[in-house]
Amino acid sequence: MNTSNKNNKKTAVINGSHFSDLSGFYEEVSTVLMKDADWKVGTLDGFDDILYGGFENKDELEIIWKDSQKSTEDLGFEATKVFYENKIKQGKPFNIDLAQENLDDLIAGNGQTLFEILVEIIESHKKIMLILK
Repeated sequence: MNTSNKNNKKTAVINGSHFSDLSGFYEEVSTVLMKDADWKVGTLDGFDDILYGGFENKDELEIIWKDSQKSTEDLGFEATKVFYENKIKQGKPFNIDLAQENLDDLIAGNGQTLFEILVEIIESHKKIMLILK
């Protein structure tokens, strides 16, 4: 993580050119946000958890997401559809009804893509500022 001492703000750069799917995103954020940790992000909830403070979130954090347009496409409709279909196929411990509802919403044009979900997770944290580049 690039750190700067201005106003106790840290900066982290997620590079969309480093990955093309959700597991690649998890690898990228694990490398960028949790260099010294002995575990890696592997779920949406896990990603949210590290933003809550699993990695020294006492200061403000600025996340710069480079090549975010590539990520918008890589983590868009098709990847999200496969994500929910896999949850439905796998079943437990996943909530199949919720996954089906999310998939139906996505297909109807009302649901969020994985990219939109990740952005929403980041933006739900008051001490984190997201810059899409």
